[in-house]
Amino acid sequence: MVRATSKSMFTAELIVPAVRDAFFKLHPAQLIRNPVMFVTAIVALLLTILLVIGTDALATGFKLQLVVWLWLTVLFGTFAEALAEGRGKAQAASLRATKAELTARRLKSGRIEDLPASQLRAGDIVLVTTGDLIPADGEVIEGVASVNESAITGESAPVIREAGGDRSAVTAGTRVISDEIRVRVTVDPGQGFLDRMIALVEGAERQKTPNEIALTILLVGLTIIFLIAVSTIPGFASYAGGAIPVAILAALLITLIPTTIAALLSAIGIAGMDRLVRFNVLAKSGRAVEAAGDIDVLLLDKTGTITIGDRQASEFRTVDGTQPGQLAEAALLASLADETPEGRSIVVLAREKFGVRRAVLPADATVIPFTAQTRISGVKTGGALIQKGAVDSILKANPGLDETAAATELRRITDEIARAGMTPLAVAQDGRLLGAIALKDIIKAGIRERFAELRRMGIRTVMITGDNPLTAAAIAAEAGVDDFLAQATPEDKLDLIRREQQGGKLVAMCGDGTNDAPALAQADVGVAMNTGTQAAREAGNMVDLDSDPTKLIEVVGLGKQMLMTRGALTTFSVANDVAKYFAIIPAMFVTLYPGLGVLNVMGLATPESAILSAIIFNALIIPLLVPLALRGVTYKPMGAGPLLARNLAIYGLGGLVAPFVGIKIIDMIVGGLGLA
Repeated sequence: MVRATSKSMFTAELIVPAVRDAFFKLHPAQLIRNPVMFVTAIVALLLTILLVIGTDALATGFKLQLVVWLWLTVLFGTFAEALAEGRGKAQAASLRATKAELTARRLKSGRIEDLPASQLRAGDIVLVTTGDLIPADGEVIEGVASVNESAITGESAPVIREAGGDRSAVTAGTRVISDEIRVRVTVDPGQGFLDRMIALVEGAERQKTPNEIALTILLVGLTIIFLIAVSTIPGFASYAGGAIPVAILAALLITLIPTTIAALLSAIGIAGMDRLVRFNVLAKSGRAVEAAGDIDVLLLDKTGTITIGDRQASEFRTVDGTQPGQLAEAALLASLADETPEGRSIVVLAREKFGVRRAVLPADATVIPFTAQTRISGVKTGGALIQKGAVDSILKANPGLDETAAATELRRITDEIARAGMTPLAVAQDGRLLGAIALKDIIKAGIRERFAELRRMGIRTVMITGDNPLTAAAIAAEAGVDDFLAQATPEDKLDLIRREQQGGKLVAMCGDGTNDAPALAQADVGVAMNTGTQAAREAGNMVDLDSDPTKLIEVVGLGKQMLMTRGALTTFSVANDVAKYFAIIPAMFVTLYPGLGVLNVMGLATPESAILSAIIFNALIIPLLVPLALRGVTYKPMGAGPLLARNLAIYGLGGLVAPFVGIKIIDMIVGGLGLA
């Protein structure tokens, strides 16, 4: 399953492969992706060559120590990245175990044939019955069943998967525990949801985010600056009548360039995606996680996101003298071909409350399918046209009907239904209004408190629904969202997102339906519910395996945590380099410039011990910070100003103090052991 247990990040099963992979990452083709560590490796190689040929007056033992610690600096950097990747690979292994060779029962030419799931192709129809594993990703086209998705979500509670609506998508490797369904395969072998999850969790498709690229450019720039600065030192030494060995200059360069953040940068990004997976959210890119840390507006589709999704017909309300039985029969006829939960609930209500017994449509019936544009469905039978849909859509589809007394009565009834927080559907037959159906929405438990938490984080929540404004207002008030967009078409959702983005806002969208797919693709962060359609899951750049829209609180927190961690460690690294510069330069050059002795406030023993102590500290600080890079800096909701002050106080001041303390302690040990 995806949900990971909270075990230590330093277990033997993670450490041993990470150590091995750290050596493989020394390959130049991989190392050059991290320019600062690549420079460190080049310097380590240069000093290794100088150690072998022995062309300077430095003691061999001293040069050997420099070489060892420089290579350790590189290895600690590759180890941090390998350890972060290893945690993802461990999770991918559990997913791969789920993706064993499955068998399928394909329906072809009226026959059932058994074959390996790997031979299924997009468009094939398979039969899945109680106890079977679903052999491939697809859409339920017939039937309804309970499905155990614990293999991918970690949750043992079964979920309902059914034809029609937004709960039709099924995933390979999940098990049907009741009833049977027919599934249309939507992907070819190797391209399924589980395959992509494995690749993403392993980090195979992880791209550097814009923030990482910008930071890498900054680190390269600092490296070039220090390279130029160090290259001027031989001139000053010559002017003073002395010389600085190449090994000392090379080691000095490594102590000054930002190796700390360069070594941990990749691990921070990988760990950010890894932590998201541990919350059962699959991010398709590090860019999405990063953007989540800065979002301003969250748009949420109502049905299936804010509400449970299965609206139930609760009552029929007649108009214009229509008999309740007549409305019930018309509503049943318009809903017999409707495979959505709402449609089936209308059929059940008509049968149970009014005794309508019709089980199938007449042979001459023509079904009118629902579309997001018309927002009407229905049936033509026996010369009669029965329409069911949104009130405004029914009135618009029948010119002149809006001016009748029945329309006035219908609006009064539907306003009452909407004010009660329910969704009204109008029913008309041959251009005459019969009445309305009240569909009751069920708000997901605890969602109001979660939206209040998002508000405290500075995020504005907007509910998007196709309901009329009165219904939308009632549900928005009950759920606790900040705003709502009623009677929304897919185009309306897109327009709203684009307007917010043009205003400089970062927008997140949560949705689960096919009609949400364009908005999910347009949003900066598109979180698709795993219970939703294949189109929605493809369009989003994140998939919430628990299908909990308020999970975005964790997503935002993790995004902010990743940005804070990167900023905190960058602050520490830069402050660290500044402190090292002032700590070791006076001691290194006191023999050439005796006046610098007054600046050697740390009292470092010799130039050799100063540079060796700095190199050792430079190497050791990387593994000491690996747990912080992988775990992340604790996020606490606060403004940008206080957050900056907190980071400077903790990591800026810490970066300045740590080298003075660390280098002094190491210098005392080095001197005491006679290593320099």
